[in-house]
Amino acid sequence: MRREELGNLAMFLAVAEERSFTKAAAKLGISQSALSHTMRRLEAKLGLRLLTRTTRSVAPTEAGERLIATLRPALEEIDAKLASLTELRERPAGTVRITSSAHAARAVLWPVIDRLTAENPDINVEVSIESGLVDIVSGRFDAGVRLGERLDQDMIAVPISPKLRMAAFAAPGYLERHGTPQTPYDLAKHNCISLRMATSGGLYAWEFERDGKELKVKTEGQLVFNDADMIVAAALAGRGIAFTVEGHVDRHFASGALVRVLEDWCEPFDGYYLYYPSRRQPSPAFSLVLEALRYRT
Repeated sequence: MRREELGNLAMFLAVAEERSFTKAAAKLGISQSALSHTMRRLEAKLGLRLLTRTTRSVAPTEAGERLIATLRPALEEIDAKLASLTELRERPAGTVRITSSAHAARAVLWPVIDRLTAENPDINVEVSIESGLVDIVSGRFDAGVRLGERLDQDMIAVPISPKLRMAAFAAPGYLERHGTPQTPYDLAKHNCISLRMATSGGLYAWEFERDGKELKVKTEGQLVFNDADMIVAAALAGRGIAFTVEGHVDRHFASGALVRVLEDWCEPFDGYYLYYPSRRQPSPAFSLVLEALRYRT
């Protein structure tokens, strides 16, 4: 295969993954018209329609899907081999792409990445903040960050944080007006600030545990957000009781702006893990990031 043909196939994969000529062209650093012309030329050479185009979207045809299934692992293997060549350098180099939740990125990833990239100027790290679960293979990420209980079985997972705890909390003024819940069942009497899950679209059921007894509570209230910072802001405004990872609100507990409730019902649980496909050969840059993030008790 000629080098030009390999480049055209890589362009096709970019269009198929982005589902947009505009986004793919920006990603590839070429003009949209040049990309469109290349795709038409590729389809003409193969004698097959690879992409279905409308005014609003682009989607692969059946032939396109089959080509994607062949191309993706092959190009990933090429990427891995090219990355392995950096072992011949005196210093690790390359780009590492990670998808993560906002809290994990701020609390766990950033302190390590800040130090690591300062010490290794040839390593680039891209962190994509996502509120829902992401397929790291189709998204072409090197790794993702998830809680231990949400890991896929076919992934290699490395702990990168200690155990975490959830926290239920409210502003002092709210508790003065409405009382303090003594058990999770008492939440039915309160205005609770809920979280809309990005992946499922449903409301998060608050999870409690005490003395080995697990309890999930479906709360109700006036306010629903899909962002933890907005949930905390609403609680600070005295709008109800909220529930999130305690790391989001530690400083507000310390200042007295928020008061923790039902603390004896919030047991520690598995923290964050960095996960990546077992079949992928880690690059030297990725191995360095992985070891820097690895949590050691």
